[in-house]
Formats: sequence, C-alpha cells, structure tokens
Amino acid sequence: MTPTVNSAFRSAIEAYISQHALPADKYSHQPRLYALALTLAQTAQLSFDDDILHAAVWLHDLGVFEGHRPVNPTLLASWDNVAYACRVIPELLQQWNFPAEKIPAVINAIEQHAAHCKPATPEAMLLHDADLLEQLGAVGIMRTLCKVGRDTRYATHGSAVKVLEKALELPAFLLLPAAQSLAEQRIKLLHHFLSSLADETFNVDF
Repeated sequence: MTPTVNSAFRSAIEAYISQHALPADKYSHQPRLYALALTLAQTAQLSFDDDILHAAVWLHDLGVFEGHRPVNPTLLASWDNVAYACRVIPELLQQWNFPAEKIPAVINAIEQHAAHCKPATPEAMLLHDADLLEQLGAVGIMRTLCKVGRDTRYATHGSAVKVLEKALELPAFLLLPAAQSLAEQRIKLLHHFLSSLADETFNVDF
C-alpha cells in the first residue's frame, strides 16, 4: 500500500534508530530488513500498510540496544526486550506524529515477530519472516560472529557456532512460501559454512 503522504515521521524513526542502535553493529539490520520485507511482500503479492511495516521493522529491536537494555548481567539475563519496546514505542510514535490509529498494529507486529509466533496481519508476517531470514545465510553468519567476546551469550566462537547450528531449525517457522523459497539458498550456505568449519578446525575447541 502507498505510505501516508506526509511521512516526516519516517525520517524521525530512522534518525532515532541511527543514533540509538548501539553497539554500532546493531545498525544496518533495520534498513536491510525493511528492504527484505518489501521484497517478500512483492514476491508474495501481499497487500500491506507500508507505514505500519516501516515503523515495526525499524523499531522492533529497540530493547536490545545499549542505553535501553539493563547493564547489570543478572537483570540482562531475564530482560524482555520485546515487552520494553512495546511499552515505550507508542509514546515515541506519538511524538513523531505517526498516525495514531496505526500504532496498535505496529505494536502487534513487534509482539509477534519471534520465531514461535504465528502472526495473522500482513505487516506482522512480513516482519516475522524477514527477521528469521536475517539469521540465516551470509548475513546470519556475519551478525552472529561479530558478537563474539562482547555479547554475554557469545563468549567464544564455539558458542556463536552453536547459535548458527540452532538457526538451521528456523525455516520450519517461516509462514510465507516466498520466505521459504528464499531460505533454501541461505540454509545451503549456512550448512556449507558449518561443514567447512568442522573440517578446518580438526575438532579443536574454538
């Protein structure tokens, strides 16, 4: 669908995320994810509200950024970043003059973007599937390995590889046939990477 004519709020959303997406590698996921979601929508010939999709894609990870998530490791271990995002995003969208009637749909899409969720709205399905695809293939490898040594979940390369191995299960959660088709090549690449890594490391821990 065509976005709202007066969409200055889009620039405000993007500017806010470009400043708040920390560490620096947290940024680029958003514009790349939005482009991927649009590709999925076009391939699937899915009608959607572009204002809702844009806001949900750009804001869905707000709760994982430094300055928004807890610093204390104990608190961070039980941190619900989705609940945080859904709590603070409505006020931000209001400040940016985002259409008030669309805010609930943005929040719904963010609430439903985890792998196990089964969203029903087109915007939520697009965010859900695109976000899963971003955890596969070359992009998934890049996003995972760059966290080694600075993210508490990725103390070593070995722990990051376990996450990549787990990601091989994600295609089963994809909702759109267009996403399932895109996943095929990404899964092949990920399998090849993991197989090559096993061959090259001689069963030595890393």
